[in-house]
Amino acid sequence: MTVTSVDKNVDALTLTVIADFTAPVERVWRLWADPRLLERWWGPPSYPATIEEHDLTPGGGVRYYMTGPEGEKYGGWWRVSSVTPPTTLEFTDGFSDEEGKPNPEMPTTAVRMTLTERDGGTRMELRSAFDTREQMEQLAEMGMVEGMSQAIGQMDGLLAG
Repeated sequence: MTVTSVDKNVDALTLTVIADFTAPVERVWRLWADPRLLERWWGPPSYPATIEEHDLTPGGGVRYYMTGPEGEKYGGWWRVSSVTPPTTLEFTDGFSDEEGKPNPEMPTTAVRMTLTERDGGTRMELRSAFDTREQMEQLAEMGMVEGMSQAIGQMDGLLAG
């Protein structure tokens, strides 16, 4: 499996997922930068994503929804704070309501994704920071750790193709 470690630090309110790929940094970056590739891995296999908006520039964002096995839709959004292609992307990740607007009832996370060359391949570090322990626990109970690991696990197949 691609994911080599998951570190849930309750004191620091962070969840860090590390994944290693045999592909070069630029190829892994494309999985984030190309909306058609992003929707093929963002979300667990049984909840595929549909990207409706994709602007990876500071102040830009991504708007998407995931479709569950019974056809139910779960919306999400990113607000990009900084981007340094092909190595770093920072964004706020949140949930949307039925109309695609940010849902203030749900927590958001600050995400920092970094890609570094390692042993001829790429190491991806995906670090999510939470505002409170309650928010961290709420998202963990919703399956965030498992879902993120499953989603990242789909990246290998795209990089091989």
